[in-house]
Parts: sequence; C-alpha cells; structure tokens
Amino acid sequence: MKVGYVPVVTAVGDSKSDLQLYQEAMTMADMAEPLGFDSLWSLEHHFTGYSMIPNPVQFLTYYAARTRTIRLGTAVIVLPWHDPVRVAEEIALLDVMAGGRTIFGFGRGAGSVEYDGLRVPMEESRDRFAEIATIIRLALTQPRFSFDGKFFKIPETSIRPQPISNPVQRFYASSVSPESAELMARMGFGMMIIGQKDWESAAVDIQHYRATAASCGHPVRPVMALANVIVAEDPSEARDLARTHLKIYMKTIDDHYRFSDGHLSGLKGYEFYSKMAKTYNKVAAPKEGKDSSKPADGVKKKSSGGDLNVTGTPAEALEKLRYIHQLTGASDFLGQFCVGGLSFENTQRSMKLFAEKIAPVLKNDPAFAPRTGDVQAGAQA
Repeated sequence: MKVGYVPVVTAVGDSKSDLQLYQEAMTMADMAEPLGFDSLWSLEHHFTGYSMIPNPVQFLTYYAARTRTIRLGTAVIVLPWHDPVRVAEEIALLDVMAGGRTIFGFGRGAGSVEYDGLRVPMEESRDRFAEIATIIRLALTQPRFSFDGKFFKIPETSIRPQPISNPVQRFYASSVSPESAELMARMGFGMMIIGQKDWESAAVDIQHYRATAASCGHPVRPVMALANVIVAEDPSEARDLARTHLKIYMKTIDDHYRFSDGHLSGLKGYEFYSKMAKTYNKVAAPKEGKDSSKPADGVKKKSSGGDLNVTGTPAEALEKLRYIHQLTGASDFLGQFCVGGLSFENTQRSMKLFAEKIAPVLKNDPAFAPRTGDVQAGAQA
C-alpha cells in the first residue's frame, strides 16, 4: 500500500493570516518526499477559508520543481467549474514538467458557494462532469479532436505540449454518493474514497463500482482512500487532540458546504447529500447540555469501523488502517494531517510518527497488498 500526503490550508478563526497558513502548509509539503511519502496531493476549493487551493495544478507545478521522485496528484479538480480544453492543457503541461509523475483525480463538487461564485448551475453538475471528462480524454489521447456537445462545441484542434506518460490511464474520481460511484465506473475512472461516511457503506459502493466498471469493459483498479490523521504517542493526548480538532474540522466543513441547512434537498444530482443535513446539524447546533467537545455521528460511527478518521497512537492508527484496507483493498492511503486547526507543531509530529511507525508497515506487510476483489470475467485487475 502506498502512502500519500494531502496538504490542507484551512483557516480556523482569525488566529493566522492566509500567508502564515500557506507558509506552514508548504513547509509540511516539503517534508513529504524526505519522509518517504509516495505522493503529494492538492485539493481545489474557492471563496471561503476552507482548504484554500483554488488551482491544484498550479500548486503541484511548484512541487514538480522542488521534488524528484514523489508522485503529484489532484484530489480533486472539480470538472464542472472548468473549460475542458484548458484543463487538458494544464494536465499535459504538468505531466511534461514533472516527468510523468502525475495522477489526476476529478470530482463534481458539492459546494453551492463555489458553484454560485463560478456562475455554473449546480443542477448541471453530472452532465457537465461527463461531457468535460470526455473532452479531456479526447484532448489527451488524440492528435486532433473536435466535439459537439450540450455545453461545449469545439472545432477541430489539438493541444500542445502533448503529455508524456499517458495520464488518462491514471485518472481517478472522488466518490461520496453511490450515484457518483456508478458514474465514475461507467467512465472508466479509478475510484477515490473520501472519508465522509462510514467505511462499511463505502465498501458497498466499491463493490457496485467494481461490478459496473467490469460490465462496461473497463479495467478495475484498486481504489484510493483518503482520511484525516491525528497520531500521538500518548493515548490520552491522542484522544484529546482528536476529540477537539475533529469537532472543529466538522464545523469548517459545514461552514463551507452548509449541509446542515438542508439547502441541497431536492437539487438534481445531490440527493445523497441532502441526507447528510441531520448529521451536520448536530455539529452546527448541538443540543443544550450536550458535551460539544464530543464528536458527532458524522465523526464517530457506532459500527465495527468506529471513527471515520485515523487517530490514536501509532498502533491504534495502524489497526484502523487494517480495517479500512480489509473493507476497501485500497492501493493508496492519502492522509490529511492538518486537521481542524491542529497546531503546526502537532501536525509535524503526527506526520513524522506516521512516516516512521505506520507507513513502513503499509508498504511492506503483504496484508496491505492492493486488491480489486471479485470482478466479472474479462476485467483486468
């Protein structure tokens, strides 16, 4: 199992300027390759203090020059917000500049503040995603291409430079809802699981994804799994840090996405997200007398999987990763270490502990070998 590092640049209150947040995030990202992480990832978000990276390819281009071996991945480019030809050009250029060390993840996005600010109708997200992904694939695989679609009409053209490593073979897409998992499978993308619901439900989506991809004749690849990580040597400290900062993290999510107010209810393509309102409402407005320091159901699930996140001592975190791998067969685990305003010092310490005591087991223990599970005959693993 390979391990990836996901920088997070999120403002929690006004204690730090955007510049300071970026300086700390870039210092952490510089540590990833020396510590032995296999990949470095960049998210995309706009207009609020939540994960402030508006252009993931631009962010990774900086690290293409600062690194030598680590793979560079987007987690994710939100396709409905972009012109497909420009995305294809950015992908090709980064692939050339990084010597082919690229992985590209895509997504639909669920932030109405971002759709509104970028002036894209949110109800069109699924159709736009499918059309834009089709155009990007054409642009990166054909010497010349044209397209006549619902949203884009592109005369015969070509992009230069051409990519050097056939990045289309490493396209992934994030999936939270079951509907997204099916869409990604039909398009032939690998599946990236974002830890926003219990891992048992994610495992059901993975099986559906695998069956759908195989039935469409696409290669079935092991999934990637992304989750928050808070690790400390002392069990009591680890619990306290997780309890405090995962609660804050959930609040930053709801401040950005506004799941708790139910505004996605009835919106085409976001039926699953409307069901998340109850969970996030517990974070946004805890009941009187309830200990608000305790994680809500969205953070702590009453299931054999327990906490959605990877927290605790190194031994406890490793056991959680065994459980995640048992359910998903993931080829890569991508960790977000700067969680809910966790201090720079504690984030560094957590990242180093993970690299020293957890990552070697993930990489070398045969129990963590990637797998695709049972797929239909004819599908390639």
